[in-house]
Amino acid sequence: MELRGIDTPRHEWAGDCLVLGLFEDEVSLSGDLTTLNETLSGTLQELIDEFEFKGKADSSAVTRVGGNSAIRKVALVGLGKADNLTLDGLRRAAATAVRTAKRQKCKTLALSLPMCNGDAALSAQAIAEGVELTLHQDSRFKSGEEDKKAPALEQIDVLGFAGQEAAFDTARKIALGVVLARELVSAPANVVNPITMAEAAQAIANECGLDIQILEKEDCEKLGMGAYLGVAQASDLPPKFIHMTYRPAGTPRKKLAIVGKGLTFDSGGLNLKVGASSIEMMKTDMGGAAATFGAAKAIGLLKPDVEVHFISAVTENMISGHAMRPGDILTASNGKTIEINNTDAEGRLTLADALVYAEKLEVDAIVDLATLTGACIVALGDDIAGLWSTSDELAEQVQDAAKLAGEKFWRMPMEQKYFDGLKSVVADMKNTGPRAGGAITATLFLKQFVKDTPWAHMDVAGPVWNDKESGYNNAGGTGFAVRTLVNWATH
Repeated sequence: MELRGIDTPRHEWAGDCLVLGLFEDEVSLSGDLTTLNETLSGTLQELIDEFEFKGKADSSAVTRVGGNSAIRKVALVGLGKADNLTLDGLRRAAATAVRTAKRQKCKTLALSLPMCNGDAALSAQAIAEGVELTLHQDSRFKSGEEDKKAPALEQIDVLGFAGQEAAFDTARKIALGVVLARELVSAPANVVNPITMAEAAQAIANECGLDIQILEKEDCEKLGMGAYLGVAQASDLPPKFIHMTYRPAGTPRKKLAIVGKGLTFDSGGLNLKVGASSIEMMKTDMGGAAATFGAAKAIGLLKPDVEVHFISAVTENMISGHAMRPGDILTASNGKTIEINNTDAEGRLTLADALVYAEKLEVDAIVDLATLTGACIVALGDDIAGLWSTSDELAEQVQDAAKLAGEKFWRMPMEQKYFDGLKSVVADMKNTGPRAGGAITATLFLKQFVKDTPWAHMDVAGPVWNDKESGYNNAGGTGFAVRTLVNWATH
C-alpha cells in the first residue's frame, strides 16, 4: 500500500472512494464542498440527507456516485465536536475511513481530514498511524481463503498534507513496532516461547543495529536471580533473560530502561488457574515484553538521540515436580527474601530481578510494564492501564507521552501502609497481599527492587487484548503501550 500526501482539491481527485471528515453540528455544504457536491451531481447532499448524518464521532455513511463521475464512491466520517478534536480523533477517523473503503472493495482511497491544533506534522503522523494500524491483519494461523475474497487497498491519498513524507515515515516505523507487539501477544504459546522470544530479539537487534545480550540460566544463577529462576524452574524450556540496547551515534541526551514482563504462558503454577481465570488467554501474559520489543524495533528504526535499554526476564510458569511450591522462600538478586504464598503471582518475581538488573545500568529512569494483576482490570476496566511512579516528573512525562499516543493511563496511589499486607513471618515479604488493593500491593512489592532511580510501573492487563475490533485496533493483541513508550523515550 502506498500512502502519500497531496494537495489535489477534493473535487478534482479521481479514484474509488473519497472520504470526507465532517464535524458534528457543522454538517453543511459551503465553499469547495458546494463545488464538490455539484461535481458529484448532488450526491453529497443526498448522502447527508438520506443517512441523517450528524457528524458524531466514529459515525460513517457511504454511497455510490452515479453517472460518469471520476469518483466511484463518496463516504462521510464523523469527527465529533470541532473543539474536541484530538490526534487520536484523527487516528480513529482514518481507521473508520479505511474500514469503510475495505468493505466497499476499494483499491484507491482519498482522505480529507482536518489538521489538529494547527500541527501539520503531528496530524499527518496520527492519520498515517490510524491507516497503518487498521490495515494490519494477523492471518498467520488462518487458511487464507477469506483474505482472498476482497481486493487490497493499493493507494491512499491524504489530501492537504503534501510534503509530510517524514511524518508518514515516522508513523510507519512506529506502526511496525506496534504490529510486532500485536503479533507476539496474539501468537499461541506453542509458537511464542522463551526460545522464540530470544530469536525475535536477535532479529530486532540485527535489523535495527541494537546491541544484544541473552543471559542463559547459568548466567542468571551467577547473578543471584533466585526470584526469576524460581518461576522458571518448572518449565521444560530454558529461561532467557533478554537485554537489548539502542545507542545513538553521538552522546545520548538521556539514558533510559524499559522492562517488560515476559511470561510466554502462565498456568498459575501449583496455584493452577481454574474456573473463570481464562487460562487459555495466558499466552498474553508476555504483553509487557511484547510492547518492550515493539518499542525496541520502533526506536531502532527511528534512531533518536537517546540510549535505551530493553529488558525482559522471559520464561513460562508451568507445573512439574520441579515447580516452586506455596511456602517456598526465594532470594532475589538484591538479597531480599520472598515467601511464596501464591505461585500465580509470578510476574512480579521475574520483574524483581529484572528491575535490580536495570538499576545497575545507572540509567536516568526506569519504566516497567506488565500484565500484572486482575485487580487493575477490576479498578480501571479493559481500556485503561494503571500507572504508579516514585517520581511526579516521570509520571507526568509518561502521561504526556500517552496522551500524544491516544493510550489511556490513570495514575494510581502508592499507599505505603498497604505494604503491611505483604509482611511475612519467615521472610522479608510475601509475594501477594490481601485481595483489596491488589494492584497497589503488587506495585509496592516491585518498589522493593528499585532503590534510587526514578521509576514508573504500568499495569497493562486490561488494554493488552481486544475481543473485537475497535478504532484502529483489530481483534487480538493491541500492541498497547508501544507508542507511549516511543513517545516517552524520544521526547
